[in-house]
Amino acid sequence: MSHGTADPREPDVLVHTEGRAGFLTLNRPRAINALTHAMVRALDEALTAWEHDPAVETVVIRGAGERGLCAGGDIRAIHDDARAGCTATPAFWRDEYRLNARIARYPKPYVAFMDGIVMGGGVGVSAHGSVRIVTERSRVAMPETGIGFVPDVGGTHLLGRAPGELGTHLALTGTPAGAADAILTGLADHFVPAADLPELADALTRLPAAEAVARFARPVPPGELAARRPWIDACYAADTVEGIVERLSDSGVPEAKETASVLLGRSPTALKAALEAVRRARRLDDLEAALTMEYRLSCAALASPDLVEGIRAQVVDKDRDPRWTPATLAEVTEQDTARWFAPRAAGELDLTTG
Repeated sequence: MSHGTADPREPDVLVHTEGRAGFLTLNRPRAINALTHAMVRALDEALTAWEHDPAVETVVIRGAGERGLCAGGDIRAIHDDARAGCTATPAFWRDEYRLNARIARYPKPYVAFMDGIVMGGGVGVSAHGSVRIVTERSRVAMPETGIGFVPDVGGTHLLGRAPGELGTHLALTGTPAGAADAILTGLADHFVPAADLPELADALTRLPAAEAVARFARPVPPGELAARRPWIDACYAADTVEGIVERLSDSGVPEAKETASVLLGRSPTALKAALEAVRRARRLDDLEAALTMEYRLSCAALASPDLVEGIRAQVVDKDRDPRWTPATLAEVTEQDTARWFAPRAAGELDLTTG
């Protein structure tokens, strides 16, 4: 779904109203609309302006260009900040997570066009909305363990509520979910063919959100996770990451064995923290509690060697050969993992205002 190429003089978030709808267009197409701190602030300001504006009945978020809604936070900026002393990124996360919580409780229909790539922070600005649209091009993922990080932006809350162990599988592997699998796991609600999104956007300017979406929603093409659920549920029910890898390797199912290899390429520390986080999120009362936990985890990751190394390997040097520290699951102790969840002396996430 193209909204033209970005003019360098244009803002990174285009904000406009048409009819009864307010449109938020993430406008960094060359970076697959990766979120910066300024973009988070711009989104929050627009939501503030529209919350009590009777002329705006529906909010729509979408991405400029053809590649996707949003590839996540600007991890190059996070990498540079981590190397420089970690001052800017905690402030970015604080505002980003507050925005995620705000989207979840927004009093008007919040329609997310989750077309193309929707990863990490992109999930945070879409999957907490009240009306979440996926297309045949959607690739929805929380791929954080591949860069030494953990699912954040409320990802543990969302994945913790997926059926069986499907959310655990997505959290640990970072596997992208297509349209059917995003709907199955609770990350999305409706399937609309990508070619129909411009017409749906037009309908939202004239009709109530539920009525407009009902006109364009179609049966979703089959996905992959439903058929894989028996081995996913059995293998990911193990108590530890080591136990999960062992069950996957020994299951006799080729896809399960491949999944074991995928996990062994991820950051061992991040895998253990992610498993614990998804399991804790299931027991937490609400999204706000999960975001507060995730803020501790994110700040712990920022201070650990794996995040800088993971971003270096995947994004900066692109050698795809991260050197994790510690290098193996066996070397990551329960105490190591527990430290990531400890309260922060430098300040907790405050979700009571804004």
